[in-house]
Amino acid sequence: MSKTPDEVYLILKEYCRTKLRVSQEDSEFFCCKFKFKRTKRNELLLSAGDVCPHMYFINKGCLRVYMMDRDGREATRFVMMESRFGTAFPSFILQEPSLAYIQSVEPSELLYINFSEFNNLLNTFPGWERVYRINLEKDYIASIKRIESLITMDAKERYEMLLATEPQLIQRLPSKIVADYLGISQETLSRLKSKK
Repeated sequence: MSKTPDEVYLILKEYCRTKLRVSQEDSEFFCCKFKFKRTKRNELLLSAGDVCPHMYFINKGCLRVYMMDRDGREATRFVMMESRFGTAFPSFILQEPSLAYIQSVEPSELLYINFSEFNNLLNTFPGWERVYRINLEKDYIASIKRIESLITMDAKERYEMLLATEPQLIQRLPSKIVADYLGISQETLSRLKSKK
């Protein structure tokens, strides 16, 4: 079923209203720079070796950024759910080939913007650079805390931290991805879940 432009941009407009505090007219201008895309479960939006062309805003669904070693083992780097921006940052910002993949874990509804339009907004749209910086800082801090947890916490502590801070990841993602994100085996994850 197709959506009207108003329905497609509703969540992003709300984001603009609350985070950027802009007028209706400015909100329309901001949103019209994004295009709409529906994805299927497990659809790849970026493959390793390609330059990441888009920044995504998730209306509905879930994206993950992951890497793969030579033996085909996956390592989830980042997970994004509704009302979040995200991409394979090093590749998108530097416009160089990505080491990571971007996958739509669930059937998703996305808004996306290309590199050139994204930078135009940073340079011309009031408040967007500040909001982008704040979100980037939050994501960076979350990444550092996750890395620190992988070094300093055992499996149970990491699981409990994820359960307390982002329970939707445990509820919505396949166990394989949750285990990978926590740096534990699926068997260990299963045991931890059964004790709750």
